[in-house]
Amino acid sequence: MPARPVRIAPSLLAADFARLGEEARAAAAAGADWLHLDIMDGHFVPNISFGPVVVKALRQHASIPFDVHLMISPADPYIPAFAEAGADIISLHPEAGPHLHRSLQSIRALGKKAGVVLNPATPVSAVEHVLDLTDLILVMSVNPGFGGQAFLPSQLVKIATLRAMIDASGREIALQVDGGVTAETAPHCIEAGADVLVAGTAVFGKPDYAAAIAALRGQG
Repeated sequence: MPARPVRIAPSLLAADFARLGEEARAAAAAGADWLHLDIMDGHFVPNISFGPVVVKALRQHASIPFDVHLMISPADPYIPAFAEAGADIISLHPEAGPHLHRSLQSIRALGKKAGVVLNPATPVSAVEHVLDLTDLILVMSVNPGFGGQAFLPSQLVKIATLRAMIDASGREIALQVDGGVTAETAPHCIEAGADVLVAGTAVFGKPDYAAAIAALRGQG
């Protein structure tokens, strides 16, 4: 089987918040495939980032897909606002609302791709019965809420299990990893079956974004 192409989605959470538009343009110019936008509410996770107004303002600065990760609860009332703001992919946590199936339906009804996010303690079974509505599964390899955390190796087994589940389904579902992804941990994620890597400080914390993205792809 040929190797899957690996997409890199730099996380703006690690960018310079005083220069977000410039940072978005720089990431796209450096070869980023997607731009990852972490939405935090200070309730579902212990931090606050930004909302749909900022996403909309950023949309004019980069044409690559906007990968919006909702770390908010409840998530459902805000799905239309992020879709309208320019999100291409909207991902949420099973714990962020009472009916995951309905939430995914809502995202797709707005013409967007739908993702399910699994925290370190969230079992693979949480997504098993909604694969038909899922375009992306995101494995959190840290507990969500803060950037710069260390990668949890325990999540590699989960990635491998999900890769087998996706392959068995025959569906085109992206398998993403977020948390502590660096040039050192990226090869382990790819080997386990991930094909989208979210990286914050491993890109925006480096002086050369293009070199950092290439290193995550294993081309450094």
